[in-house]
Amino acid sequence: MAAFRFKLEPVLRQREMAEDRQRREVAAIERERHELEEVIRACQRSIVREKEDLAGVLGAAGERSVDLRTARVQANASLHQVSRAQQAVLLLAGVHKRLESARAELARLAAARRAVELLRERRLREWKRSEARKEARAIDELVVARYRPMEPGEEPR
Repeated sequence: MAAFRFKLEPVLRQREMAEDRQRREVAAIERERHELEEVIRACQRSIVREKEDLAGVLGAAGERSVDLRTARVQANASLHQVSRAQQAVLLLAGVHKRLESARAELARLAAARRAVELLRERRLREWKRSEARKEARAIDELVVARYRPMEPGEEPR
């Protein structure tokens, strides 16, 4: 029996490779998004700690004089973390836009690959039907070729 050969197999392979490349691109952007979100969470935790430390320094003022230098350092540290978090948020917004467009491209590439796969499946079904018809014709020809009327007194084969 002959083997099925899909003429567009190289196109299908190329589309699969393009989809895999895009999938890796989406994963890289997802990692970048995750890292930026972690930076923002770390900044938020640091801001909370710095504010608590500043409140501790200012709260201790009732007991003794306030060390303005320490208070200023802690306030500046908190402001630095706020600035760092804001920068990360801006970067994250850009990453979200890139991620959205990369996912849209991935969906487009997946649809293009699936279209060729559907064509391949249809051609395979057609090929199988054709092979079954050829086989049925060949069997019919064998049966007709072997058939011959029996002569009187001849035993069946």
